[in-house]
Amino acid sequence: MPNIELLKKKVFTLSGEEEFNKLALDVFRFQFENNQIYRQYVQCLNRKEDSVKHYSEIPFLPIEFFKSFKVVSGAVDEAWVFSSSGTTGIATSKHYVKELALYEKSFLTSFVQFFGRPEKYVILGLLPSYLERKGSSLVYMVQKLIDLSAYSESGFYLDEYKKLQTLLKRLKEQNIPVILFGVSFALMEMAEQFPVNFPELIIMETGGMKGRRKELVREELHSLLKKAFGVEKIYSEYGMTELLSQAYSKGNGIYQAPPWMKILIRDVNDPFCFLNENKTGGVNVIDLANLYSCSFIETQDLGKKRSNGFFEILGRFDHSDVRGCNLLVV
Repeated sequence: MPNIELLKKKVFTLSGEEEFNKLALDVFRFQFENNQIYRQYVQCLNRKEDSVKHYSEIPFLPIEFFKSFKVVSGAVDEAWVFSSSGTTGIATSKHYVKELALYEKSFLTSFVQFFGRPEKYVILGLLPSYLERKGSSLVYMVQKLIDLSAYSESGFYLDEYKKLQTLLKRLKEQNIPVILFGVSFALMEMAEQFPVNFPELIIMETGGMKGRRKELVREELHSLLKKAFGVEKIYSEYGMTELLSQAYSKGNGIYQAPPWMKILIRDVNDPFCFLNENKTGGVNVIDLANLYSCSFIETQDLGKKRSNGFFEILGRFDHSDVRGCNLLVV
């Protein structure tokens, strides 16, 4: 059985498809042996551990299992429990995290890959729906980025739109780089009431309306935000409670994942059949950083793969919960 400490060392040093496949198979074997829920699910599919030769053959655990079961690999005396937002009356997912250091390594390594060191930015969080509850993995991530920022102006804003507007105007005048993480409905409210012409601002849209406002198609939402803030594009983050890694879009809803994360698109009528590029289907995620839980997740998102590992998120299956990060209808 693969050694967990050796697996952790390999996750963030992957290079190429062959290394990814080998590590994915090692992680699959580790989790099959150590994750009771996952093992039972694989066995119910009549899949044999030694019959899996490629990561596309690995069974993906439906994300709904996180609502009803403690999905852990090994003895996890969790350091933290992250929970999904969900809506009133809907069961929420729980992710039992054994090592917060592993989560931090994942999101920091990914952030640096896409944006550089967090020290050079003012990091701002406009995340009221997340701050108003406990257990948000997104808030944990943004708080860590705030802590690493070299600027005292970094911090969270609940609904202090006027105060945030004043700060953004000052930061623009001082030519200081800024990343604003914002949930969609809060960004819209600020755009309508307290717009700021700040072309250099990086707006990181992190989620839908959360029941606060009418859902908008991505193009309409981003168009309104671009006009209000004077920016050429809106950035987005794709992550979820059940994972330890994130993908990022630098505009037009086209995402790229870090090397240890991969997206596969399944046929909506046959969940064990995967589609080629530019075909719409269900999104399956491989997150090799998610070692102590399950690295192979079948989500309820709809998407399509593009060339060179890029992908789009196009919405959700009918009757799915409105939850997670950046789940807009398009």
